Amino acid sequence: MTLASVVPTGLVAGTWSIETSHSEVSFTVKHLGLFKVRGSFTAFQGEITVADGIEASTVEVEVDMTSVDTRDANRDTHLKSADFFDTDKYPAMNFRSTGLRFENGGAVLVGELTIRDTTRPLELAVEAAGVLQDPMGMTRTGFSARGELTRSDYGITFNMPLGDSGVMLSDKVQIQLDIQAVLKADAAS
Repeated sequence: MTLASVVPTGLVAGTWSIETSHSEVSFTVKHLGLFKVRGSFTAFQGEITVADGIEASTVEVEVDMTSVDTRDANRDTHLKSADFFDTDKYPAMNFRSTGLRFENGGAVLVGELTIRDTTRPLELAVEAAGVLQDPMGMTRTGFSARGELTRSDYGITFNMPLGDSGVMLSDKVQIQLDIQAVLKADAAS
């Protein structure tokens, strides 16, 4: 594995602004032990700062928890309640990277995720989509990141027993980020 195999050609040092209109922050949780429920957050912002030494690069993302969308208004209202996100008290979720490492032919973004005023380590497997210049002269890059968190680590413990077959919701939540970012120097010109 070489660094060149996981870092896209043309990725230059600088600050890259996440374009929310071309990006997605989503999650999947197992429901009733059988089915997957998917959701996303429609309002978020963030920056990627690419350093000359790529391992020193940083990522910061803030997600508006009130923007949760599972395509079911009743479920979304319940997710915003004190049983889950408690958005009246904790309207945002934040991720800040603390490192980037390369292993097994890929990249792992290491950071801290804060939900409900509780911060825990989180690792995301990162896959680069590439770098290109769009028709308007803007330099763009894209990344996908995947990881898993344990919701009870963040004080989100709501559940309902299902007799002998377990509980209504899994404690494990899959996190998916599909990010497109634009080089800020290009956006300013």
